[in-house]
Amino acid sequence: MPASPETQIDLDRAKLSPQKNMVRKFYKEMWDRGDTRLIPEIFHENFTFRGSLGPVLIGHTRFADYVRWVTDTLEDYTSDVLALIEEDTWVAGKLRFHGRHRKPLFGCAPTGKHVWWSGAAIFTFDGEKVDDLWVLGDIYGLVGRMDAGPVQKLEFAVAF
Repeated sequence: MPASPETQIDLDRAKLSPQKNMVRKFYKEMWDRGDTRLIPEIFHENFTFRGSLGPVLIGHTRFADYVRWVTDTLEDYTSDVLALIEEDTWVAGKLRFHGRHRKPLFGCAPTGKHVWWSGAAIFTFDGEKVDDLWVLGDIYGLVGRMDAGPVQKLEFAVAF
């Protein structure tokens, strides 16, 4: 985890809007417990998903396969919700994902290390359910935490 980790926001159901509560349910009940039975309660049947680890998927079945793969690859997988912002039919979140690396991931052999990465998510609602979910994750940081050595200097540099 980061040297000075940000804390999770208050996810008390009584204090959240219906859309934010659905996002809470997605992370704290579905992802953190690996409970794919909740997918039809959260998403429309043919929703689109772009995950923090890269895949682009459509529908409940393919998404459930992804959830099982992630939670199997990273033991005790957990999502920390650091911020939520709501605007009309959108909810955006700032997140931290983490778990114990126990299966190959991005070419890195299992390390047994507790690894984490940051992410940003945008949920698009159609009625009470999510129709599209776009998540961007810091894969570069994750790979650096799984690898034996520290993340090297970024190749990109700004000329002043």
